[in-house]
Amino acid sequence: MHKILANTVFLGKDIIYMTECHSTNEIALAKIKDGSVKEGSIILTDKQTRGKGQRGNRWYSEPGMNLTFSLVLAPVFISPQDQFDLNRMVSKAVKDALKLYAEGVMVKWPNDIVHETQGKLGGILIENSLTQSRIETSVVGIGLNLNQVDFAFPGPTSLAVLSGSQVDKWDVLNDILIEIEKRYIQVKKGKTDKLREAYWQDLYRREEWAAYEDDSGTFEGMVTGITEEGRLVIQKKGGKVNQYAFKEVKFL
Repeated sequence: MHKILANTVFLGKDIIYMTECHSTNEIALAKIKDGSVKEGSIILTDKQTRGKGQRGNRWYSEPGMNLTFSLVLAPVFISPQDQFDLNRMVSKAVKDALKLYAEGVMVKWPNDIVHETQGKLGGILIENSLTQSRIETSVVGIGLNLNQVDFAFPGPTSLAVLSGSQVDKWDVLNDILIEIEKRYIQVKKGKTDKLREAYWQDLYRREEWAAYEDDSGTFEGMVTGITEEGRLVIQKKGGKVNQYAFKEVKFL
């Protein structure tokens, strides 16, 4: 049914495969609740009928053509105020895995994977279960356009479009898990500074002027940083510097 993923220490040893489901994140959350999955478990589907994206957007995918899965983690070593490090870790890992297949892949704040000129490759949705002192469990949902070449609306792209050839879904999954595990161990060892710098270096529109929209209207701005908590720092043309949480600023 699928290849055994042998190149990781603990990620992807337990793969629950479903031909169709409503949301891999929701199934993972339910399985955490009933104790039927452990850290490193993956829920993977060919067709997700109610995939969730950032801002509550739906994520549409042609059945069997792309990669849609959720990964269960228990990052108890990350404090709640540092939870954006999970976004950094997964985004950077996915980006590093995809560069084996196509050039020009970047991370778009807070957690999209894009090509620098050709559009969006996919997105990441992380749902954390928190106590006051730590993150108990995380469900990391990842959706990536692999072999789909026709899209119902402009904006998305895929590895097949960028590289000119179809890719093997299991190879891509394996490469992503290797990179996530590498970054996860890096953070566990306390090397978050290295992760934050690496994420910053791969950030889409970093230190370049571009158009944005916030509650005051549209403006020209430059991304000049990301706070520890994960807020996006944008300097406006007039010199004013703003910090934005999720959903407070739109890339135009």
